[in-house]
Amino acid sequence: MTGQQDVLAGAGFGSRIAEEELDHLRSYFVETEQWRKLLSGEVDIVFGAKGAGKSALYSLLVEKEPELRLGRRTVFIRAENPRGATAFRDLITIPPLSEESLRALWKLYFLATAAHYLRHHLTASKTSNANAAQVIEVLSANGLLAQNHTLVSRLKAVYEYIWKYIPSIETTVEDPHSGYKYTGKITLAEPTSEQHGLGYRSLDALLETLNLAFRQVSITVWLVLDRLDVAFADSDILEGNALRALFRTYLDMLGLSHIKVKIFLRDDIWRKIVANGFREASHITRTLTLSWTSQSLLNLIVRRLTVNEALCAYYGVTKDEILATVELQNEFFYKVFPTQIDIGASKPKTLEWMLSRTADGSKRTAPRELIHLLVAARDEQLKMYELGNSEPEAFALFTNSAIRSALPIVSKARYDQTLCAENPSLKPYLERLERKKAQQSLDSLALLWNCSVDESSKTAEKLVEAGFFERRGTRLSPVYWVPMLYRAGKRKGQRRLVTDELGQAEDIVERVGEGEDAHSQGRQRRTDCQIRRYLGAPGLR
Repeated sequence: MTGQQDVLAGAGFGSRIAEEELDHLRSYFVETEQWRKLLSGEVDIVFGAKGAGKSALYSLLVEKEPELRLGRRTVFIRAENPRGATAFRDLITIPPLSEESLRALWKLYFLATAAHYLRHHLTASKTSNANAAQVIEVLSANGLLAQNHTLVSRLKAVYEYIWKYIPSIETTVEDPHSGYKYTGKITLAEPTSEQHGLGYRSLDALLETLNLAFRQVSITVWLVLDRLDVAFADSDILEGNALRALFRTYLDMLGLSHIKVKIFLRDDIWRKIVANGFREASHITRTLTLSWTSQSLLNLIVRRLTVNEALCAYYGVTKDEILATVELQNEFFYKVFPTQIDIGASKPKTLEWMLSRTADGSKRTAPRELIHLLVAARDEQLKMYELGNSEPEAFALFTNSAIRSALPIVSKARYDQTLCAENPSLKPYLERLERKKAQQSLDSLALLWNCSVDESSKTAEKLVEAGFFERRGTRLSPVYWVPMLYRAGKRKGQRRLVTDELGQAEDIVERVGEGEDAHSQGRQRRTDCQIRRYLGAPGLR
């Protein structure tokens, strides 16, 4: 019989990054009502937390591309690079555009992208369409439809056109007999009858004409945008302006029957847009928000376990049998994993421990961190075998020590690659919190950051938005708590406060060095008086 070590060594649990597991994503995926709505076209905008699965849905849509094209004559067009440098990277460094000009940029970019496909289709099928020809002629004459354009070069051409021509047209409408000569033929506002006679066309009119052309050839085009959190990450102002302009453009184009815009966006970025003022938000209704419950996360883990045939054979089960009911999934989970990570009557069971330790300050667990914990636990368990440790008891594949040792790896990756990478302006404040207590007040933060209480409040709220802090306490006396996800990856010898399941404060000095088990270290319990004193004196050590 194959031993636990052999089973685990031969098993794979995928990747925490959807783009890195495209070949296997389908085997993990379960078709939900949300997926059906997205695939049917009922949903245009997908919201979700970082790592919640937006890119996975995007990747699965890409996989459905042939089926959509042949079965429904729906064409999936990427309006952003799925990997590597974002198509919008140059917008960070070029002279800024107004929000209205950005709105024109989105429309012209979508128009050129859709027209590029339709020109290719008509050429390949050796057919013609008068409406398409009209739009293609205008775009080509203005240098917006070069044959070998990439997304980056097309966007650059659109930007240069907007910067050169659109501002003059959107600020004033000149009499063509006044002597002022326009050279651009595409306008944001509707041209006058005289301008129309000179060949000027508004963006909205060109989009409607192109939409008619798509309807005549019975093709619907989906212009899909993902990775918008990366596209404008270096500038909060540009991000807000560009995304508000994008959603206004989406609403402007909502009436087009055969040109549809599909957007995948992090929900925290959407909340930030709305919080800063966005009256049109109530009109955006064709949306879904990805959310995960403990039951759906259990299903995610079990699916990644049971995709391994040798693992199923080891336990004498099949994938379909296990996935039949929640009860069987839960039973199978506890065959593979130990019952508890920390032993004790008041301690949580393993699944609850894993979900709580991978949740950020919003109290939400994203699949990305949970998958990372699963993959890292496998690696840690195999390392333990290499060092001569015995196999887990009761035919389990993991020990509690391996799972516990995997958490700092997940924590460090989340801190370095997500939190700090996406919030560079907050890094100095985060660094001053290292080796400090997990619980802070506005007064203690003001001392740590050497600023006023008002300034500490603003920064603390930014850290709440970023998921580093969980806000507790009251509105007038808030307390900021660092979730377990961001505590495990800190340096050796960090001092922090935690609470047990009964809510009792416990001051722990942890040493989480390589090969060390934090829970094997001694714990120093203080008296209630000392705990209160510690909580009340931020700088006391």
